[in-house]
Amino acid sequence: MSKTITLILEGKESFTTSKLEQIQHGFNKNNNKKSLLSCKDIFLVSLKNPIGNEENIKNILDASHVFNSFDLIVGPRVGTISPWSSKTKDIINNVGIDNVDSIEKFYGFKINGVDDISENDLSPFFDRMTQSLYFSLDECEKFLSTQEKRSIRHIDILTNGIEELDRANTTFGFAMSGDEIEYLFKFYSDINRNPTDAELMMFAQANSEHCRHKIFNANWTIDGVDQDKTLFDLIKVTSKESPEGIISAYKDNAAITEGDSVERLNLDTSNKYAFVKDKLNSTIKVETHNHPTAISPFPGAATGSGGEIRDEGATGRGAKPKIGLVGFNVSNLRIPNLQREWEHSESKPERIASPLSIMIEGPIGAAAFNNEFGRPSTLGYFRSFETPFDQSGNAFGYHKPIMLAGGIGEVRDKNNFKLQISEDYIVVVLGGPAMLIGLGGGAASSVSSGESDEDLDFASVQRENPEMERRCQEVINICSSMDESYIEFIHDVGAGGLSNAIPELAKDSDLGVYIELDKIPVSDPSMSPMEIWSNESQERYVLAIHKKNKDAFEKICIRERCEFAFVGITTLEKSVKLFDKLTNTFPVDVPLDMLFGDLPITDIKVNNIEKNIAAPGNANKHDFKASFYKVLSHPTVASKSFLITIGDRSVGGMVARDQFVGPYQVPVSNYSMSLRSFTSNKGEVVTIGEKPTIAVNNPSASMRMSVAEALTNMVGVPIKGLDHIQVSANWMAPTKEESENLDLRKGVEALSKICVDLDISVPVGKDSLSMKTKWSEGGDEKIVTSPLSGVITAMAPVEDVSIGITPELNTECDTNLLFVKMNNKSRLAGSIFSEVTQENFSNTPDVDNTNQLKDLFNAIQELITEKKILALHDISDGGLASALSEMCFTKKVGMDISLSDINFEDINSYLFAEEVGLVLQVAEKDSSQIVNLLSSKFTVVNLGALNNSKTLNISCQSGSIFSEPIEKLESKWREVSHAIQSIRDNTISADEEQNLLFDINHKGLFSDTAFEEKQIHTSLTKPKVAVLREQGVNGQMEMAAAYTLAGFEAVDVHMQDLLDGNIDLSLFNGLAACGGFSYGDVLGAGGGWSKTILNNPMVKDQFEKFFLNQNTFTLGVCNGCQMVSNLKEIIPGADLWPSFTKNISDQFEARLAQVKVEESNSILLSGMAGWSLPIASAHGEGNALFNAEGDINHLENSNQIALRFVDSHGAPTESYPLNPNGSKYGITGVTSSDGRVTIMMPHPERVFRSQQMSWRSKDWKEFSPWMQIFYNALDFSKNS
Repeated sequence: MSKTITLILEGKESFTTSKLEQIQHGFNKNNNKKSLLSCKDIFLVSLKNPIGNEENIKNILDASHVFNSFDLIVGPRVGTISPWSSKTKDIINNVGIDNVDSIEKFYGFKINGVDDISENDLSPFFDRMTQSLYFSLDECEKFLSTQEKRSIRHIDILTNGIEELDRANTTFGFAMSGDEIEYLFKFYSDINRNPTDAELMMFAQANSEHCRHKIFNANWTIDGVDQDKTLFDLIKVTSKESPEGIISAYKDNAAITEGDSVERLNLDTSNKYAFVKDKLNSTIKVETHNHPTAISPFPGAATGSGGEIRDEGATGRGAKPKIGLVGFNVSNLRIPNLQREWEHSESKPERIASPLSIMIEGPIGAAAFNNEFGRPSTLGYFRSFETPFDQSGNAFGYHKPIMLAGGIGEVRDKNNFKLQISEDYIVVVLGGPAMLIGLGGGAASSVSSGESDEDLDFASVQRENPEMERRCQEVINICSSMDESYIEFIHDVGAGGLSNAIPELAKDSDLGVYIELDKIPVSDPSMSPMEIWSNESQERYVLAIHKKNKDAFEKICIRERCEFAFVGITTLEKSVKLFDKLTNTFPVDVPLDMLFGDLPITDIKVNNIEKNIAAPGNANKHDFKASFYKVLSHPTVASKSFLITIGDRSVGGMVARDQFVGPYQVPVSNYSMSLRSFTSNKGEVVTIGEKPTIAVNNPSASMRMSVAEALTNMVGVPIKGLDHIQVSANWMAPTKEESENLDLRKGVEALSKICVDLDISVPVGKDSLSMKTKWSEGGDEKIVTSPLSGVITAMAPVEDVSIGITPELNTECDTNLLFVKMNNKSRLAGSIFSEVTQENFSNTPDVDNTNQLKDLFNAIQELITEKKILALHDISDGGLASALSEMCFTKKVGMDISLSDINFEDINSYLFAEEVGLVLQVAEKDSSQIVNLLSSKFTVVNLGALNNSKTLNISCQSGSIFSEPIEKLESKWREVSHAIQSIRDNTISADEEQNLLFDINHKGLFSDTAFEEKQIHTSLTKPKVAVLREQGVNGQMEMAAAYTLAGFEAVDVHMQDLLDGNIDLSLFNGLAACGGFSYGDVLGAGGGWSKTILNNPMVKDQFEKFFLNQNTFTLGVCNGCQMVSNLKEIIPGADLWPSFTKNISDQFEARLAQVKVEESNSILLSGMAGWSLPIASAHGEGNALFNAEGDINHLENSNQIALRFVDSHGAPTESYPLNPNGSKYGITGVTSSDGRVTIMMPHPERVFRSQQMSWRSKDWKEFSPWMQIFYNALDFSKNS
């Protein structure tokens, strides 16, 4: 029966002017129109009864009855519930409105000048994966109607034979092999019954290449000789030969490696924070999400990051993700008005996204998930590569992109391993409900793009809800911090959905499972048993808990508002039984050994084939200056700023190094570093190495060079030794042809050998072996194939994160620049130079001597420990020329480079070759000694020194060959980033950032404070601070750490505690409202949080009394700032405060920004007036919007302006990116008239330690000056 829609409401304008103009431009361009667009939010609300609460609902949604007509309406796909819906329903429930059955948000467009909108290309309006188009409000109402439940289907093989299985294989997109079809036919024939669609879908996902890794477990025969090792064996031998530090390898969702004993910030059962001594180990996992990203970049990349985060969280008995990484490989970008001469006209199948679309939408998807979940993304890479089609219609490239998602985390030593559970354990599904999305993703990702049905491609893409995953992680964190966690077994729900995760739990526990279908949470009642069982709805985990812990576990979930369901039990009978109470049948009833049994092992037979190597190209015929600019502008070399600033890199307070270095925040760091604790300098270093273009000619060299790149990126951070490095190896390759299989084998063998020789282990990895796109165009078949693409992610423990050396140049003493190489070769095959000049070269760079690489790593490590190296950059994409340029950019200084031994004819080869090497900056006084030390084993060249002319000058034997201003080089290097920001974000903001490069008055970040660290001490009597959070808040740990170290007793207070009356704010001296994404910011930043308070009389009264109490203080940061600003009606002296809206740039902005503390009444900023220093800023809605200009003047005159963004001379600024949100007069913090309530958008709690800053003053010690805020809070509390 359909639900009665009693409310159709109209809200505010849906988009900023800039974003609406982008949609308008896309529509007009695609349809040759000149239409004008407008758009309003539309809310559809289904009530359980039509009486009451209508005005309250309007108030919460800031909406009224619809009074406009719309030409086009965009909303969620039928059969799904948007994240907006579930979060808004939570808000409505939490303010006591209980008669709302469902609610959904749509976008109503008015399109001027179009008669029949349906006849136009409407793709710019919606994401075809997660949204649908509606042409009337009546159509929208049907969205909330309940459809009839679909039933189980039986595949009639008993009547129609094996051919019926073949037909089902195609119809459902199972992607099963002939051997698997025969196996299933025999199994069901033997038991004399027909299989169900649920059983076949479950089998297809569990046995897909994606899940089973058939090729890596295959038997190989090469040139007629059987090989004694599978590919997996070759990888595992590295851990056997170098087991140092490995705790768990290839046994769990992520690898676990040896950590250290540090002080862990613990939350006890009374919700109090305290530091406790504990051993924390490291986890590492790297995944790919290539197929979904090709089909729909934003959700594909978002769920890629989300899936990898779940892998980490589900490691052991529960782990905590800490820092993330993201990488992309795509074909040529072809940016409008910036197409390069090496980019030919685009040819691709219609169903996949263009490379440019992928790089506009995909990184935003990955960043948005990481941001909202609360994991900093601090490392990554981006490669663009495509060759012209040959006469047969074949080309190399990444039409099927690589979307790499990875990270490292921490796990308590006592939680390293899942426990052996027994019969009658409760099987729990933790997380969101089942929806008809992501069906058959494991199988879909196992075939080449273009080979599966288009509708099945779209069905296989999931939808993200990071705020729900955050809630799940909070439950995991609480359980993991216990002396004995309630979680005894945990598995993430990914490919195959519950149909894969629950049987995996059974298999790993040597048990069976009995599951009740009706107990699985479902958002769409029309879903069939197969769809409920196998959908890949995100943000879910499967757990096993003991019956005695059921009630206690339930309480944790309720407090965190995390959906959960007790869906079944474990059984001694080793089978998977799924019971449908509605039909009294078993849609699934099979033994485990049928699902995970001994299927035929794949046999791969290959013969060595001599590659056709093109005639060697001619490097010296190309003009050096022109080539230099082309290389700098190649997307693989160019600035990655557009990929970095969209991602929060400070959340959690555990980041010691991100991508940006120096006072100008240039994205050239070779590595990322994390901290293990808020009180220790111990941490981890992570790097990436990948050289796939070399694999076109030499797959073995490609993998050796990838390892070398990971090591030369890591060498700037002293570690215990190469044998402490753990590597994740990700393999992306095509495997249909004999030559492709052989390339993969050679690459794996090469990696195995070099890692064994270097004492490096590979305890984790992943393969994606369908990297090929096929389609027909004009009657001709076209194929784009990726080369073997092995991505190496290396991690090692670090004793002291403060010692790391970056490419940031030292300008405080006389120095020399040394070029250290392992040989005198300059091989150009696979180089960026070969791409931009379209030259084919035959010889690739390689690691010719593994021992020499080991010696180089150890020698540089020793020099860093001796403080002999001031700056360091590896040689990689773009060669020496690129490395030198990037070092210049860090301080806006020039170099005089003398290559007196190099002939002019060899200059291109010498400067653009990508051989293993390093550029070192050393003190002039140490130069000779270092050259003598290194020259015994390596080629060492003294290149020259820095200059004050801000030009890069290069000379060779024949004299000067190059002299160009640094800002001109950097402008070319930034070109791609600027162009994509101009398309994706606010064009004006993008232009402002690019123009800042030419501002001679801009001097970068600086510190001007009077902070004295000796002030920081622990009080014997501890005042109490409520660390307040709402669902979706993710910044409570760093806030609690700062207050705890300042001398407070910090207490975790969830809004649910206040709603339930379990705690009272009157118990606290202070309140800290933390950052994050409360309710996913569905009703505006902090809007849902504040409305929960203001619309609940009991809770509102508590806050009002707290704000009136003269002995209390309040700090609101970021999301907490936005929320508290909305409470200004109950805060004395806050009535003229601003609200906070979308950043002017139209983008989430994460920057280390310069601010100035103003003379204000704020008790938290007491004694800090006039201080100017950097601070972490990370938000999407931080633009302070005042009701009137006079409000600003009044706040100014009453000393209520607390904090401003300023330029490098300390003047308030509205210029982007110095002011990342565009607030008027740079205002980013205000205080109440009496100074007891202070709110600010930036994050002092994330940078209270010096090591948490990507740039810091050399005068700072353990704490940064921002620690003063927390000491001031303590001082106020003690004296109140």
